[in-house]
Amino acid sequence: MSSGTALVYDEEMTRYKLLWVDPACKIEVPERLTVSHTALQEEGLAERCVSVPIRQATDAEILLAHSEEYLEAVKKTPHMSLDELRTFTQQYGDVYFHPNIYHCAKLAIGATLQLVDSVMTGKVRNGMALVRPPGHHSQRSAANGFCVFNNVAIAAHYAKKQYDIKRVLIVDWDVHHGQGVQFAFEDDPSVLYFSWHRYEHQGFWPNLRESDYDSVGKEKGAGFNINVPWNKVGMENSDYLSVFFHVLLPIAYEFSPDLVFVCAGFDSAIGDPEGHMCATPDIFAHLTHLLKSLAGGKLCAVLEGGYNLTSLAQSVCQTVQTLLGDPAPQTSELNGPCESALESIQCVRSAHKPYWACLKHTVAPPVSEPSTKRCKLAEKEEGVQAEGVVWMKPPSRLAPPVHTEVALPADLEVPDRCDRVRSSLAPTLEILQRLRDNFFEGSAEEDALMSLCSVIALFEKMKKQEIRNGLALVPDVSVAMLCAAQHARMSLTNRLLLVYLGDGEIPTYVTEDGKALMVQISSKEPEEQKSRYQVSVSLLKGCSDVAGLMQAVLCLLLPLAYEYDPGLVLLVRGPGSGVGKAAWAQITSLLQGLAQGHTLALLQEGEEEAVGTTAASLLGDPAPSLGPLGAPLPEDMEAMERLRQRLQTHWGLLQNAAAKGKEVEEKGQNQD
Repeated sequence: MSSGTALVYDEEMTRYKLLWVDPACKIEVPERLTVSHTALQEEGLAERCVSVPIRQATDAEILLAHSEEYLEAVKKTPHMSLDELRTFTQQYGDVYFHPNIYHCAKLAIGATLQLVDSVMTGKVRNGMALVRPPGHHSQRSAANGFCVFNNVAIAAHYAKKQYDIKRVLIVDWDVHHGQGVQFAFEDDPSVLYFSWHRYEHQGFWPNLRESDYDSVGKEKGAGFNINVPWNKVGMENSDYLSVFFHVLLPIAYEFSPDLVFVCAGFDSAIGDPEGHMCATPDIFAHLTHLLKSLAGGKLCAVLEGGYNLTSLAQSVCQTVQTLLGDPAPQTSELNGPCESALESIQCVRSAHKPYWACLKHTVAPPVSEPSTKRCKLAEKEEGVQAEGVVWMKPPSRLAPPVHTEVALPADLEVPDRCDRVRSSLAPTLEILQRLRDNFFEGSAEEDALMSLCSVIALFEKMKKQEIRNGLALVPDVSVAMLCAAQHARMSLTNRLLLVYLGDGEIPTYVTEDGKALMVQISSKEPEEQKSRYQVSVSLLKGCSDVAGLMQAVLCLLLPLAYEYDPGLVLLVRGPGSGVGKAAWAQITSLLQGLAQGHTLALLQEGEEEAVGTTAASLLGDPAPSLGPLGAPLPEDMEAMERLRQRLQTHWGLLQNAAAKGKEVEEKGQNQD
């Protein structure tokens, strides 16, 4: 299995700049590249990456996404005078040319293609290309928005042609709409393009009607273009995550890409003079982590925008550090998305309802009167200033010295790269007595008692930051779960997330004080919801129904978990749960984004076949692809929607419609 993270960079791409006065273009400076690379060096990240040399793109590669006439025109720019360059520039929008920009643009494409080759040939698992000029605005016959050639569009065509890739996902989190990428693939069902961007009812650049939510693609490509328009500034971490949970991830899993590109523009981060958003750099660690579970981990991030040199450098570091496999930082103060973000989410879900099974039961229609239209003029008059915005530097993301430790029977082989719990870690007499009193009637079997001691030892090591996560195979998973939950709540963390897959019984006292959140996915008859901290998701076929299971995970479990912000995740595979290996690996991987990766997975004896899969996911190996997901059972979708609506009053990240949309949803459910 491939490992490692590629970093593609060359100082040569800094050797062009604006040669005349142009207020629209003055923010695109060579320092964007140098500060990003310097930050990676200073944080010790560059040396951990696999350095990949760049090359120039060939004409044939450029022509994958551009016309011959346009290419021939750009070829002449190195020989133009200053006046000729200015005249040439004026035929395009918000871009500038320089005698060296054609050379740099060919290097930017070549760097992106080198990254694709490294990932697709297995030399690395993933990577990032720091390139300049950016590319996602460039169109077939036009430069635009600082972009000369469309780096990612060319790379997607190249990957399909060179490696026979069937499905490509392009995630564009730049604050501007990548209209060049959209136009390149809007009739192509093999490329799913997602973009969120400032739109403000067509009042923000590039001021295109095609940037709105109802531009879903054309002909065979209908449904494969997803635009999430931001109609106000100031979007926060919660808004970004909500779009991932309720729009991008469900569709992406149903699509099942073979390769993921990220148009990694960081003008969507706080402090940027173009974006005016309030999302902090550490959110890009989580967005990257969530995407790593797709396409067997094959992810290529390519730099686009980002004009606040501080937040740009921090965001690049957060992205690369997650690609390297370091634990994501703790999330905090997440809540529901703002009303305007909910309106956009509601509109997108409604527009794509005809195309995706995961959205078939969307009830709320598009928003007819957005809340932001009335205040649009007032906002423009007041103006928004990015200067003076202050945010905390992302905390250090130090990984414990041991990644994964396992408590397995002596005769069961320890998976590679795992440490085994040492028997020398003897429990105290106090702990032994407590275990006997709480979990055993009469005399306790030595093996059962020692298995619980091993579970506690794993918890204690996570508490001391000696290990990141752990795995235990136990005689009775229910007893071990209660033991682990009790110990965690007493001594390790104020917040425990307990995820139970299977039909086992979980006592209500585990969650009664709010120090633990329990989410169970099973085939059991749904019970009355007694507490916001005890959530039971019932699927007719239980965890064996992959489509229903992943819908529950993406749209219920993850929003709940991220808002709860646990200090520890306890993941339990109940006996006879029916969950397949690939789905189990996906869930284990996705949950690693929480609690700085502190996860304890419990398996019952008899589930030895799941040990290797679990250990691999805990170690950070990419989860196997699930393949294109079919439609969840209608009854399950309706039941999950009813549950989501009941819980959304307590958990803001479960919301996926604006206030009026929620009224429509409630009426629809009442009619059912």
